[in-house]
Amino acid sequence: MKVIALNGSPRLVGNTGNILNGIFDEMEKEGIETEQIQLYSENLTPCNDCRSCEIRGDGRCILEDDSLNDIVDRMREADGLILASPCYYGTYSSQMKIFLERAGMILETGDMGLRRKVGGAVVVNAHEGGSMVYSQLVYWMLRNKMIVCGSTPAPIVAARNSPQYLNDREGMKGILSLAEEMAWAITDMNR
Repeated sequence: MKVIALNGSPRLVGNTGNILNGIFDEMEKEGIETEQIQLYSENLTPCNDCRSCEIRGDGRCILEDDSLNDIVDRMREADGLILASPCYYGTYSSQMKIFLERAGMILETGDMGLRRKVGGAVVVNAHEGGSMVYSQLVYWMLRNKMIVCGSTPAPIVAARNSPQYLNDREGMKGILSLAEEMAWAITDMNR
């Protein structure tokens, strides 16, 4: 059993990455392997809407100069996926945007390779916009026919600089709830 988390933060060590590490601690207690992919360090090329993926239908992007196809292949093999991003101007980070546009196109026009995978979304915001970003990330997963886990409260954490995420007790309660729900769903589906 494995979960991959896509970290959309441009900060290599920050709130988003530290929160993901906490989720991983909980999942690893349940015997679930974890991997965090820092999208910022991947230097992904934006989608140029060439529609080659639609024409070919092979679930791969024609742009082979970056790691997008490799990341999507790893996601296809995993049991679960977490999309995690800070909120910038009411939406997710540009790194996450580039990834989701290209990956969404190749998955939707190809094999729907995330169908029935377990998903969860995590958002960090300084003071507003977190609900909008959460909805956008969940929508992307639902469009890819994933089984999206919820949490109570929502896994939206208020923080500006790390480790301020620890100060948002309600948000962190939502993070723990998400980790528990995803671990249960993945374990149950693998029985």
